[in-house]
Amino acid sequence: FIQDFSKAMSQAGSSQFQEVIRQELEYSMKVELDKILATAHSNEIEHTKKDLEGFKKLFHRFLQEKGPSVDWGKIQRPPEDSIQPYEKIKARGLPDNIASVLNKLVVVKLNGGLGTSMGCKGPKSLIGVRNENTFLDLTVQQIEHLNKSYNTDVPLVLMNSFNTDDDTKKILQKYSHSRVKIYTFNQSRYPRINKETLLPIAKDVSYSGENTECWYPPGHGDIYASFYNSGLLDNLIAEGKEYIFVSNIDNLGATVDLYILNHLMNPPNGKRCEFVMEVTNKTRADVKGGTLTQYENKLRLVEIAQVPKAHVDEFKSVSKFKIFNTNNLWIALSAIKRLQEKNAIDMEIIVNPKTLDGGLNVIQLETAVGAAIKSFENSLGINVPRSRFLPVKTTSDLLLVMSNLYSLNAGSLTMSEKREFPTVPLVKLGSSFTKVQDYLRRFESIPDMLELDHLTVSGDVTFGKNVSLKGTVIIIANHGDRIDIPAGAVLENKIVSGNLRILDH
Repeated sequence: FIQDFSKAMSQAGSSQFQEVIRQELEYSMKVELDKILATAHSNEIEHTKKDLEGFKKLFHRFLQEKGPSVDWGKIQRPPEDSIQPYEKIKARGLPDNIASVLNKLVVVKLNGGLGTSMGCKGPKSLIGVRNENTFLDLTVQQIEHLNKSYNTDVPLVLMNSFNTDDDTKKILQKYSHSRVKIYTFNQSRYPRINKETLLPIAKDVSYSGENTECWYPPGHGDIYASFYNSGLLDNLIAEGKEYIFVSNIDNLGATVDLYILNHLMNPPNGKRCEFVMEVTNKTRADVKGGTLTQYENKLRLVEIAQVPKAHVDEFKSVSKFKIFNTNNLWIALSAIKRLQEKNAIDMEIIVNPKTLDGGLNVIQLETAVGAAIKSFENSLGINVPRSRFLPVKTTSDLLLVMSNLYSLNAGSLTMSEKREFPTVPLVKLGSSFTKVQDYLRRFESIPDMLELDHLTVSGDVTFGKNVSLKGTVIIIANHGDRIDIPAGAVLENKIVSGNLRILDH
């Protein structure tokens, strides 16, 4: 329908006709949203109204936009000085008064996601990643270590979604004695819309039971409006805070970097950046990551979804677009407030199609936090080491961070000095390992991976204690077969297949 709709739009010579269709769709949407709002209890009306107003604005923009939102011909490589190498930032060293600089910082973690892709219920941040520590535990430990080391007061702010808020709040009591003030605010809750009719599938405001599929959190670009609406932004500015460091809670490399913070607070040319995006060099594994480009004289984040089909391969090329966005962002609080009050934060709409359990096709309209870079003044990219991008999206990632490749210190993971080369091995675990509980059952202990380059595991495979993997190891159990790697086995440059219970080592 959407494609036919836009085709009809472009062919209809009269913009009048297009306008009529748009107005009808907007009017129908308004009627439906008013019906939903009418079902809200008195204590829910205020925030439901804010959510639906925000959604209405997004829907209005969605109807205005035509096709991919970038004109490929206008995309240019960013100017040399707009993306600085991290080494140059680090070479400036640190001032004596680093504590006073740290006291201007707030750490914000995007905590809206569930652990469903890894077979877990509840917030992803509560999955155990290392020595029983969850993503949230490690985050709190990192900031507590900072506060103790420098005698500072850096707070942690969690942006929850309606999916993660209750569970997260229950767990926060655990940190009541830690030296970190923790605040939370909720991102918006928007209605999913039917792909055919472009109307909400929700009939009332409830989002439990059979209604859970009617609503969604609209991507992390929602941070600006919901942070502002929560009142927390103003409170932090009143406390003298100046910058937020925003990152995904599942990126274990996203720790507070004092050199970047110093560069922001004490810029070499005296002119402060309002927005810094950490980018890092693409490898073959990152070809889909969003990249920074120059577009109409502004730095602009271009995501794969915005690229016209004919140019997708070019976009994925590692030679033309060498870097991608890590989603570690440093943003001035005063700038967020100014732009939010002017309604001047412009982020491209991401149309995310979903099929619900019953087979109904819906779309959800989302935005990405980094896309706002073009709305801020004096934005900058910093090309950081790969170690600042260590996301855990799958159990293959989990195996890496649980292994002896990394050592844990005060909540931060660093590559072990015993590994001779700093690249991370490529690990591909098959579908038998997708869920965390299956994955944990298949490893009696995490193998020694210090000398591993590549691991592929497929089928019904289990690992005994103290297994060592080196070089390239491929283990494939065919359908109906099972492979048990015995305790103490050393596999170096081996392909194991068939139905093995024991093997030479």
